[in-house]
Amino acid sequence: MARKQWIWGVYVLLLLMGLLVVSMFSLGMGEIPIRLGDLPHIFSDKESMEYGVLAYIRIPRTLLGLAIGGSLSLAGAILQGIYRNPLVEPYTLGISGGASLGVTFAIVAGLHLLNILFLPLAGFIGAFATIFLVYTLSLGRGGLSVNRMLLIGVMISFISSSLMMFLMSVTSTDNIHGIVFWIMGSLNESNSTMITVMIVLSLFCLVVSYLFVMPLNALRLGEEKARHLGFNANSVIRILFIVTSLLTGACIAVAGIIGFVGLVIPHIVRLWVGTDYRILLISSFLSGSIFLILCDVMARTIISPNELPIGVITGIVGGVAFIVLLSNSRRKKVR
Repeated sequence: MARKQWIWGVYVLLLLMGLLVVSMFSLGMGEIPIRLGDLPHIFSDKESMEYGVLAYIRIPRTLLGLAIGGSLSLAGAILQGIYRNPLVEPYTLGISGGASLGVTFAIVAGLHLLNILFLPLAGFIGAFATIFLVYTLSLGRGGLSVNRMLLIGVMISFISSSLMMFLMSVTSTDNIHGIVFWIMGSLNESNSTMITVMIVLSLFCLVVSYLFVMPLNALRLGEEKARHLGFNANSVIRILFIVTSLLTGACIAVAGIIGFVGLVIPHIVRLWVGTDYRILLISSFLSGSIFLILCDVMARTIISPNELPIGVITGIVGGVAFIVLLSNSRRKKVR
């Protein structure tokens, strides 16, 4: 046991070092390159252009990438444990569809013209309305049905997408551009309060999730066996569902739809550190942060001075990585 914990400590230390390196890389990369050795001088001169770039663009984006990447990956790891299915991710439950519908309605109704905060608020309300609907419809005589929850989430996602396309078909071209850009995701958030709330929420949910590592390990054996081991499976699933929904809803409200992080990262981390949730949760959180910060650097440098939506980068990189993983695992089975 002591040896295993020592190995886990090495994993976490390596990931923390990787996160630090990637964060420094993110601060230096861009249309205006900044050397790390110049940072003390830049922070001492608050009137310089480099200070403005760091303080108002790159540092907020890096912090937001840390929080959102970690949150989505953590939510994916938890949901894959609850459903015992490596293909489940936070958006599978229809949360992204509900949030997208909320934002689309706000743009079509012109609410975003009253206050820019109406967009994230509409996304958050749409996400939680979907969560409530999925949870309520999943309750049966025998309690909460995980399989029913998954199917209802997929169906609600399809319904939300259809309603969103209907709203897009009856609105102006300018509104359509705004809707599409928001759906593709971006870390370009200038509101410091929202960034702070996102960071605090992600760390808080990480701590809360660690209160349920033993039930999560038991749920890998199935709900019945978890009950035999003394855990209230329904209560654990209910609380963890609220935690993951809170994380996902907040991420969508702040940054839009950023796919594949909650699907690919926990899958890769599980292959590296194993399936024990005592190490899987923190490893998934840190790996998700590293992945999203790197994707953000790619999004703002590939076609500089223009910027790609970060959802495009995560979709391409995550999709290719997942195909490679599946191909390698299939070859190993054949051998």
